[in-house]
Amino acid sequence: MNKNYLPQPVDTSDIQLPEELSELAEQMAKNVHEVWAAGRIADGWTKGPRNDDLKQHPCLVPYEELSEEEKDYDRRTSAETLKFIIAQGYSIVK
Repeated sequence: MNKNYLPQPVDTSDIQLPEELSELAEQMAKNVHEVWAAGRIADGWTKGPRNDDLKQHPCLVPYEELSEEEKDYDRRTSAETLKFIIAQGYSIVK
């Protein structure tokens, strides 16, 4: 691990996601989980207690079955991605 590495994400703290993007953010959160799970399953992982050696992870379940805490992890990822897009000057239009 590089002890000198200091992450410097784009500051999106001043960006408020418009209400009309809340459904998109939730759909993205679900898709983030689906992409992650598909990758794990393709690599031979199965559902079970967290064990990297046995390639088991308790979150290899449908998004709807995740705890709210786990869903919030994916929600933060999707919301920050949308805020990053807006911070870069792009518009999101349906």
